[in-house]
Amino acid sequence: MNHATDPAPEALYSDHIVVLGEGRTADPAELGGKAARLHDMLTAGLPVPPAFCLTTRFFELFLEETGLAASLGDADARTARQRVLDAEMPTAVSDAVLAEYARLGRPRVAVRSSARKEDSAAQSFAGQYDTVLDVGGDAELLNAVKRCWASLWSDRAAVYREDESRSTLCEAIAVVVQEMVHTDVSGVLFTVDPVSARPHRMVVEACRGLGEGLVSGRVSSDYFVVDDRSLEVVEEQVRHKVTKCTRVAPGEIGVASVDSAFRNTPCMTHEELRELGETARRVREYYDAEQDIEWGVRDGSLFLFQTRPITTRPAAPAVGPVSPYVKPLSDKIEQGTLWSRMDIGEIFVGLMTPLGLSLARYYQRHVHLDCTEALGARVTGDSDLPMGYLQGHVYLNISYSSYVMAQCLPTRDQSRFTGRFVSEEVDLTDYENPFGAFPGGVTDALSSAFWLQMTMKEATDMVARSKRMVSARLYEYDRDRGLDLTRMSREELHPELNRRLDHFHDMHVGYMPYYIHAFGFYSVMAELCKKWLGDAGTNLQNRVKTDMSNLRTVDSAKEIWALAQTAKDQPRVMKIIDSEPLDGVRAALLDDEEGRAFWETHMVPFLRDHGTRGPQEMEITHPRWIDDPSYVIQMIRRFSADGFSAEEVLRRSSGHNDDSRDVLDQLPLPKRKILDGVISLYKTYSETRETTRMSMITSIWLVRNVVYEVGRRLVERGVLRDLDEVAYLDFEDIRSYLAGDTDEATAFDRAKIDEARRVHEYHKRLPEPPLTLVGGHDPATAVRPVPDIARLDGLGSSPGRVVGRARLIEDLVWQAGEFQEGEILVTRYTDATWTPLFAIAGGVVTDIGSMLSHSSIVSREFNVPSVVNTKHATQVINTGDLIVVDGDAGTVEVVED
Repeated sequence: MNHATDPAPEALYSDHIVVLGEGRTADPAELGGKAARLHDMLTAGLPVPPAFCLTTRFFELFLEETGLAASLGDADARTARQRVLDAEMPTAVSDAVLAEYARLGRPRVAVRSSARKEDSAAQSFAGQYDTVLDVGGDAELLNAVKRCWASLWSDRAAVYREDESRSTLCEAIAVVVQEMVHTDVSGVLFTVDPVSARPHRMVVEACRGLGEGLVSGRVSSDYFVVDDRSLEVVEEQVRHKVTKCTRVAPGEIGVASVDSAFRNTPCMTHEELRELGETARRVREYYDAEQDIEWGVRDGSLFLFQTRPITTRPAAPAVGPVSPYVKPLSDKIEQGTLWSRMDIGEIFVGLMTPLGLSLARYYQRHVHLDCTEALGARVTGDSDLPMGYLQGHVYLNISYSSYVMAQCLPTRDQSRFTGRFVSEEVDLTDYENPFGAFPGGVTDALSSAFWLQMTMKEATDMVARSKRMVSARLYEYDRDRGLDLTRMSREELHPELNRRLDHFHDMHVGYMPYYIHAFGFYSVMAELCKKWLGDAGTNLQNRVKTDMSNLRTVDSAKEIWALAQTAKDQPRVMKIIDSEPLDGVRAALLDDEEGRAFWETHMVPFLRDHGTRGPQEMEITHPRWIDDPSYVIQMIRRFSADGFSAEEVLRRSSGHNDDSRDVLDQLPLPKRKILDGVISLYKTYSETRETTRMSMITSIWLVRNVVYEVGRRLVERGVLRDLDEVAYLDFEDIRSYLAGDTDEATAFDRAKIDEARRVHEYHKRLPEPPLTLVGGHDPATAVRPVPDIARLDGLGSSPGRVVGRARLIEDLVWQAGEFQEGEILVTRYTDATWTPLFAIAGGVVTDIGSMLSHSSIVSREFNVPSVVNTKHATQVINTGDLIVVDGDAGTVEVVED
């Protein structure tokens, strides 16, 4: 490397270090956008931590003295970045930096990039350049400075720049060295609502700990709206906050648990929000523009860390009820359609990301109608009609589905289908299906014949098909484990994705009859119990022993207990599991000879059987157990700490107090035979449903792997800032890109990604839409106060009565280790991934659910009293409350705060 012949003295460099808030007028060309704004705020007397800036000229002098200025001209981005990182910092440079650091008092600092166009009115460049937090010591500071300089050539910044030049010096970069404030609470404030056009609304998002957790979406936050005239808080959403970003070791920022006392309390008082709002008004007035402000509070003192102009303004939100339909239809149909998101496979539960919604739309267009045909419907209809979308939630069109399913003899009476999916929010007394009745005559005869043909085929093939599905799942799983997707070209990934989508199609079509018929026979069983047994039949269907101890969801809990027992028998293995951070346990085990033997002998087979489980399975942004085994590790820790054996949970899950035989023996022989037959069919379909469900969810995981390989490449090339942004992609854009039909810039346009993020954030702030609705839904009229009551009414879904302390669970991975045996699990909803907790729960309470939702089925299997569909349990009940759960009456009562 060629060095300049006359090294610059320290004084020359010192001339280009600016103490922010002192002396000169801020010039973004000299300080960069971020530092210039910090300088402005300090000059204006705003509460900004002390800082100094290494100007763009300081950087240019460094390049000249090291010879990098000449050598970077023809270098690509990665080469240029690496050369800056590898360069030895001249003595004059380091002396000047460290002298100013000493004048600052040598505190721990945050080192932040500040490019010339950063935080400008045209482009924000938010997140494009590097920031290094909690830096302490001379060597660490100098390395952090070089890292910020080198980020000028990061792929993500180059893509974001208008000229897309990766080696140009026209974007010379400055660096801010600012005293680090380890905040108690942090957040962002928008002086105008960024997701709607409502006037006079300042929006505040606040989280515990450092703001990096909020920016990255890794932690939950409270939401406040402050009127910018009166500074009164006019809206407030306090969320359950389990984790925070904080310093976990010197120089290391990570995620830690929030103290339980602060999880349900607001991050900010109204007085603190008033002070924050007043300060934000001063910033807005100073710049005469709406601002996006990053702030924090430490020991009651407010600090501002950054401000930038809001570069995009939202469109006005839709006014009035919004229809879930994906295309416009007649007013009669739109206003009369019954929609529901109750029990739609439990793979669509809850708010979904743009990527998850787009995969659901792919399923709707390419899979759902074939599933309908597999149930015996000859005419499957229009693929745009069976499903709809509202506020980021997926709905099933019950009106259209019942119309189509009327071709099938068991669902000829549409009320059987519509009644199954309706919550108490909708009264169907005078309801008329806008699609009418399915045509009779020849059409009806052909449809009946087709249904009989498909039913006979199902009866003869159901067992064999389940075996084929299990075999196909294991084959595709093993094949995926043997492939290295990172070595495939885009042209090779395209047919690989298509292969997986074909498997996705076949597994869903194969699974649907098991799923629907299990529901159907359960409903018949419940109806006969009520009709023939009266009071004695109340909840009998829940007590009927259907040998559900073989359910795969229950198997996963038993096998984790067995893993815990095995680990306890190997002290070295158990020490690694207990002592390492959750995200480091796998690597630590594999680095240890005994640990590696445990992993390969016990964990690998377990993950092959159960590892593709994950929350909201169609929401492919969620990692599965095989991708991130943290939850499994948490449960191994939890189960081993209790001192129970695997046999104990086996006895619990198979030790029902089953009085069903005594009740059934009261029936005359013909009726008893009929009910026994229905129970047997329910049992058969329930077992095959659970067996093949793993095949269905594994097919989703296989698609996820290709999607995230595309995401990894987009991050590497700088199109995405990080893998979290995969959530804002559209599945059809990914397919089009892999097929070569769309280039990278068009498929993954930054404006489109940012808009998807904005809409998703808007959906997160809205009140949750109803489980069932007719017509459309207007979120503006949907705000319902949480009842201030000590008793909640819901649906008793597993019999029994229990008194215990509540444990509110929001984040399953982080809180699983806190759950104590016998506590009452309180959460919004559950799916198969929650099963291991049921093995030690005293009872289960959920906001939403039905008799055949996951929490209900598994509660009955573990003989745990359960009440679901309480609507407000997670908002009324707090961790530690003493509550009574009555699974027979369907009530939950708080008897002691």
